[in-house]
Amino acid sequence: MMPATVITGAMGNNESVASIIEELLWRELISDSTDLGALREATDAGSVTLYCGFDPTAPSLHLGNLAQILTVRRFQQHGHRPLALVGGATGLIGDPKESGERSLNPAETVQAWVDRIREQLERFYDFDGPNAAVMVNNYDWTHDLSALEFLRDVGKHFSVNRMLDREAVAARLAKDGISYTEFSYQLLQSYDYLQLFRQYECVLQTGGSDQWGNITAGVDLVRRMDGAHVHALTTPLITKADGTKFGKTESGTVWLDPELTSPYAFFQFWLNVDDQDVPVLLRTFSFRSQAEVDALIAATAERPHERAAQRALAEELTQLVHGADEMRGAAAAGQVLFGQGELSDVPLDSLSAALLETPNVTLEATELEDGALPAVDELMVRCGLVESKGAARRAVKEGGAYVNNVRVVDPSQRPTTDDLVQGRWLVLRRGKRTVGGVLVELT
Repeated sequence: MMPATVITGAMGNNESVASIIEELLWRELISDSTDLGALREATDAGSVTLYCGFDPTAPSLHLGNLAQILTVRRFQQHGHRPLALVGGATGLIGDPKESGERSLNPAETVQAWVDRIREQLERFYDFDGPNAAVMVNNYDWTHDLSALEFLRDVGKHFSVNRMLDREAVAARLAKDGISYTEFSYQLLQSYDYLQLFRQYECVLQTGGSDQWGNITAGVDLVRRMDGAHVHALTTPLITKADGTKFGKTESGTVWLDPELTSPYAFFQFWLNVDDQDVPVLLRTFSFRSQAEVDALIAATAERPHERAAQRALAEELTQLVHGADEMRGAAAAGQVLFGQGELSDVPLDSLSAALLETPNVTLEATELEDGALPAVDELMVRCGLVESKGAARRAVKEGGAYVNNVRVVDPSQRPTTDDLVQGRWLVLRRGKRTVGGVLVELT
C-alpha cells in the first residue's frame, strides 16, 4: 500500500491532521464502526479504497447526501482512494423507508437521474493523481445477473431473521407490510460491496447511521464468500437542535442542483441556521481546522448577532457546491436586498434568483401607462408585502417603505421603467427584513 498522505487543513491554515480517524473523531463524525482500531491501523499504514453509494431516487442529491460526500472527500484528502458509486440498479428498487412503499420510477427516468448525480459527484472528488477517485455504477455488474444465479450465490448467505430486525423493515411490517422488491434491497447493496472488493480491493464502506444494517450485511457477505475482513463506518444522522430533520425548509428539501435550490436560497439556508446547530454543522460540513471551528463556535456564543459562523458556513459551502462566482453573487444579492450595497452591482441572474425567493409579482407591458408602473401602495399589496393599501400607506408614513432601497415618501408614487434594476426588477422593502420584487416583462 502507498503511504497515506498527511494533509494540511483547508481554507489556508497550517494545522496538520495526521490521521483521518483522528479527524473524524474530533469532528464527532463516527457513529458506528466494525472495528475502529483495525480501521485506524489500516488507514494509518497506507492508502485504502473506500466507497459510499448514492441512489438516483430523485433528480438531485441533497444536504443529507452532502454530509456523506464530504466525509469521503476528507478520506481522499488524507490520501485514500474513493469510489463514487451511483446506484443505477439499486435506484430502480429503492431502499425501504419506514413511511411506506416507494413508487418505482421508469428506467429511463432513473438513467437520467444517474447522469445528473454523476455530474454532481464529479465536483467534489479529485479524479487525477495517485489516489484518483473512480466513478462506478452498480448497474454494470447486476444487469446481466440472472435471478437463479443471484439467489444461489448471494441469497444463500442471508438470514431472513436478521433482515427482519432492520428498523425500517420492522416498522413496515408493523403497518402495511413491505414488498419483496424492497425487502431484497439489502442483498443488492451487499453485493455491491462484494463486487467493489473484488474489482477495486475496496475495504471500507461509509454511510449514514441509518445504513448500518445494510453496510454490515455487505461486510458479512464479503467474509462469507471471499473469506476477507473489510470495514464499515457510519456517521451520525444530522438533526436540528429542536429534533427536526436537517436540510428541510418550509419550502421543502435543500437540493444541490441550482435549478431546484438556487445558490441564493442555498446561501440563505446556511446564513439562517440556528445558533444551537452551529457546532455540529461546522464539524460536519466545514473543512476548517479544529482551531478555526472552535473560534467560530466561541464567536457565535459571545456575539450571536454577528452570525460569523453562519456566514462562514454559507460562504464555504456555497462556493464548494456552486462555485466562487455564484457564492459571491448570492452573498451580494442578500446584502443589497436589505439596503447594503448597490443593486446595479449584483449580476442579473443572482438578483433574479434572490427575488424569486421572496414574495413577488410579474407585470406585463400592457399594465404600464406611458412607462409608469402602478403606484407603490398597489405594488406592495400585489407582491404580498402588506394586506391592503391602507397598510402600505401606514408603512410609508412611518418611514418603513422602500423602492430600490430608497425610502418612499409618497404612497401614490408611480415608478417608471427607468427605475427598473437591470431593466427587469423593482425591489420593494417594508421595514428592515421584509423584501418583495416586481418583475416587469417589457416584451
